[in-house]
Amino acid sequence: MKKAFQISSADNVATLLADADAETIEVIGRGSLALREKIPLGHKVALAAIPANGAVMKFGVRIGHATRAIAPGDWVHLHNCASDYDERSNTLDNETGAPTDTTDAYA
Repeated sequence: MKKAFQISSADNVATLLADADAETIEVIGRGSLALREKIPLGHKVALAAIPANGAVMKFGVRIGHATRAIAPGDWVHLHNCASDYDERSNTLDNETGAPTDTTDAYA
């Protein structure tokens, strides 16, 4: 069974330790969780429902907010979460993390 880990008991997300499809995984120390979609290694999965504008908690601190409602088992990433620290986070490409609001003048 693939695994994820929760860093702090205050976190509402866990980090995947392997690429996973829509399957049941083990959240170390918490039990099983059904993923609702494919989630890449190192990315976050929601452990609980996070309402639109609700806090995304990791490391025991708020790292961002949901840009729409997120269900348990959903991938938490740029398509449904924005950083509270980087105003440009909602302009980054979901797959590469590259900025989409600027062009490379030196290409």
